[in-house]
Amino acid sequence: MSVTAPRPVLDAIAVTATDMARSVAFYRLLGFDFDGVETNADHVEPNTAPGAVRLMIDAATLSETLIGEKPRPANHSGFAMLCATPTEVDRVAGEIASAGFTVVDAPWDAFWGQRYATVADPDGYKIDLFAPL
Repeated sequence: MSVTAPRPVLDAIAVTATDMARSVAFYRLLGFDFDGVETNADHVEPNTAPGAVRLMIDAATLSETLIGEKPRPANHSGFAMLCATPTEVDRVAGEIASAGFTVVDAPWDAFWGQRYATVADPDGYKIDLFAPL
């Protein structure tokens, strides 16, 4: 009988921020809970449920110190957020736009059966919003 070794588990997604307050405002619009979290620190994590994947936001200056070069956001989506309904995709993308943030791809009905949109945080990290049609 062979024993299966434990496998790594996705625990956190990390982004960097050149303006932490603006980044926190953006991620609040996506539903992240910062209640009681010190949001002017070099490392910020919104509240998450036990066992949920965490979002970590590091100041770009801290990240540069740690990795030895300026951080560069990905040129494609870094992560995706499941919305409850297609209407929620539209609503969240609309709130992002109304708050002055960037909607990269406006909501559309994707051929693979999802309502889909892509938004960008203040530093250019792209987040997909989607819901089954």
